[in-house]
Amino acid sequence: MVVLAASIVSKSGKVLLSRQFVDMTRIRIEGLLAAFPKLVGTGKQHTYVETENVRYVYQPIEALYLLLVTNKQSNILEDLETLRLLSKLVTEYSYSLDEEGIGKTAFELIFSFDEVICLGHKENVTVAQVKQYCEMESHEEKLHKLVLQSKINETKDVMKRKASEIDKSKIDKNRSDKGGFMSMGSGRIETSFSELSISSSASGFGSGSGFGGITTDLDAFSTKPKGRQPSAANAPPKGFGMQLGKSQKTNQFLESLKAEGELIVEDLQPKVGQSRVAAAPPTDPITLTAEEKLNVTLKRDGGISNFDVQGTLSLQILNQEDGLIQVQIETGGNPGILFKTHPNMNKELFSNGNILGLKDPNRPFPTGPAGDAAGVGLLKWRMQSADESMVPLSINCWPSVSGNETYVSIEYEASAMFDLRNVVISVPLPALREAPNVRQIDGEWRYDPRNSILEWSILLIDNSNRSGSMEFVVPPADSSVFFPISVRFSATSLYNDLKVVNIIPLRGGATPKFSQRTNLSTENYQVV
Repeated sequence: MVVLAASIVSKSGKVLLSRQFVDMTRIRIEGLLAAFPKLVGTGKQHTYVETENVRYVYQPIEALYLLLVTNKQSNILEDLETLRLLSKLVTEYSYSLDEEGIGKTAFELIFSFDEVICLGHKENVTVAQVKQYCEMESHEEKLHKLVLQSKINETKDVMKRKASEIDKSKIDKNRSDKGGFMSMGSGRIETSFSELSISSSASGFGSGSGFGGITTDLDAFSTKPKGRQPSAANAPPKGFGMQLGKSQKTNQFLESLKAEGELIVEDLQPKVGQSRVAAAPPTDPITLTAEEKLNVTLKRDGGISNFDVQGTLSLQILNQEDGLIQVQIETGGNPGILFKTHPNMNKELFSNGNILGLKDPNRPFPTGPAGDAAGVGLLKWRMQSADESMVPLSINCWPSVSGNETYVSIEYEASAMFDLRNVVISVPLPALREAPNVRQIDGEWRYDPRNSILEWSILLIDNSNRSGSMEFVVPPADSSVFFPISVRFSATSLYNDLKVVNIIPLRGGATPKFSQRTNLSTENYQVV
C-alpha cells in the first residue's frame, strides 16, 4: 500500500488542502487533482476511480470530497480503512465542513494526516491517539513564551520608570519657571536655563536695583530658546536635577523587541495646536446626513441577479434650544423608491407635505455631542431593480490558459451617474509563491499573499476614465478561482435625489443654520 497524497477538494474542483507522502512535483499533484472532478460521474455509488497510473479513493463530505491518491498496486481495503479514519479526523478538527472551516484548520488537519500516514503507509493508530499526539506540549515553546513575556514586563517597568522621571522633571521645571534657582545667603540669583546671574553687595535680595535685575533675568528666561547647554560657571552642582540622557539602552531594547515581531505601542501626546483644532465646535448647529448602502450581485457572464439600495436620513443637533424643529424635504419623485418614517414621526405630516416632525410637537429632538456621527434616524428608503443600467460599476473578467500560464484580463465600465472615489477591486487568486506578473494596469495594484488576493485601486473615476483595464499572468488555474470579485467604492451622490428644503422652528424666530451631507457606499458588491 502506497498512498501518494491525501487531499480535500470541493465538488467544483478547487483544492482546499493536499498532503503528499512521496516525492512528487507540484505540477504533477495539481494535474492529478484537476483531473479528479472530470472522472467522478453523477449518480454512481462507487468510492474509487482508476486511471492508467493511479487510483482515486474518495468519500463525499457534504459539499467536499476527501480524496486519497494511491498507486494501482495498493490494497483498496486498507485504503478504505485509511479513508474512514481521515474522515473522522476531518469532522473532529474542522468546526464547519466548508471552504472557510477547512482553511482555518488546514495546519491541524495536515498534522493529523501525518500521524496517520507515514511515507505512504498507514500507521496503526486511532482518533484518540492522533489527538493526543497532536496536543503534545513543547518545553521549548513554553520557555520561549516565558522569555518573551519577561522581556515585555521588563520593558513596561522601564517605561514606567522613565514616565515617573519625566513627571518629576516637569515639576522641577515648573518650579524653576516660577522663581529660578535662588541662593539667599550670598545675595546671588542663579538661573541655569538663562545663564544669567546678578550679584548685590548686601545680603538677601539686596537693593532695589538688584530686584529690578531679577525681573530682567526672568524676562530673558521666558524669551530665550530652550535646549541650550548651561556654561560651567552657572551649572548647578553635580548630583542636582534630573538626568534623562540614558534612554539609548532602552531604545535599543525596544528595537530588539520590534525586530522579534512584538508590537510596541508608543504614547504620542498631541500638540497643543492639534488639540485645539480637534476640540473646535462645528460651524452648523444642525446637520442632516443622507446615506445609502449598495448591495449588488452581478453575474460573470453578464446580467444582474441582485440590486438593492437602502438609505437613511439622520439628524444631528448640538444645542438643546434647537431641538423643537421640523424638517421639510424633497424626495425627488422616483416611484421605485419606498419610504418609511421612524415610528415617532408624524406620518400624516410627511405624506401630505413631506415634513418630518415628531408626533408630539412639544417634544424636542434628542441632542448629541459633535463627535456623535450617527445622529437620530428620521427616514429610511429602499429601492430594488433588475435594470442593469442602474449599476454604477460593471466588471468583466476574461481568464485564458496559454501553455503554462493563465492570462487574466479585467476591465471596468463606470456609469455616468456617479463619480466614484477610492475604488478597490479585489480579485481572488490561486495559491502563489510569488506575486502575479501585472503587465498592464490603469491605476495601482497590491498583492495580499496571506489571503491570496490582488487588489486593483483607482483613486477617482470620473468623466476622464469611465473605463479601464488590467492584465496579469499567473500559473495555470481554473477560471472559477478568480471569482467572486469584490468591489468597494464611495460617492457623494445618491440614487434618491433627496434634498433638505427648510428647517421650521416650532417656537418661531429665525431659521437655524443647517448643513446637509450625502454619501453612497458599498456594503456587498460582488461579481459571481
